[in-house]
Amino acid sequence: MERFDMKQIVLILLFLVLASGTAPAETMFVSDRMEITLRTGPGSDRKIIAMVKSDEAVDVLETENGWSRVLLANGREGWVITRFLTSSRPSRLVLESLRREHDKLLAEIKDLRQKNMSLAAEKQQFSKELRQNKNRITELSRSFETLKTESADFIQLQSDYKNSMTALKQQTQKASELNAEVEKLRWNQNIRWFLSGAGVLLLGFIIGFSTKRQRRRSSLL
Repeated sequence: MERFDMKQIVLILLFLVLASGTAPAETMFVSDRMEITLRTGPGSDRKIIAMVKSDEAVDVLETENGWSRVLLANGREGWVITRFLTSSRPSRLVLESLRREHDKLLAEIKDLRQKNMSLAAEKQQFSKELRQNKNRITELSRSFETLKTESADFIQLQSDYKNSMTALKQQTQKASELNAEVEKLRWNQNIRWFLSGAGVLLLGFIIGFSTKRQRRRSSLL
């Protein structure tokens, strides 16, 4: 039988150690999901009356020799090992709470995005209406300036019209007075012509009558 010296044995052992150290290892995680026994008294020899899940909340009533008397949510009482109890919330509950908060935040973000889109649309519409109102104000300002100019001309024309109407009224009244004077003068002239004609006729009649009398006297002589 071939004998190995100490050096060879050491090399073989070193090779085996290195070979075992380089073997692939499987990664695993410790689960926090477990159940503990609820017993009738403080001891592992007491009767199991229920199983308590790791994420279930209990009220601790008293503690004795590594055991705690607890009250479950369903009203049942019993004893559990104290080291399995902790005041910290289980990681699964924390994770579920974080997930709920995450979902809530996502919903709020979605709602905020929708509101942002709605506000952006309203802002765009408001900007459009603002531009339209500005243009309308500009047009109204121009119309107002034009109206002011035209109003000044209109006021001047109205003043001229009133003055012209006053002058026309005065002239009409004066014309009426002149017509009355003309009619009066014409009436007086007609009367004078009538009287003049009547006087001529009367004078002719008198002259004729006198001549006729003289002729009669001459014939009598």
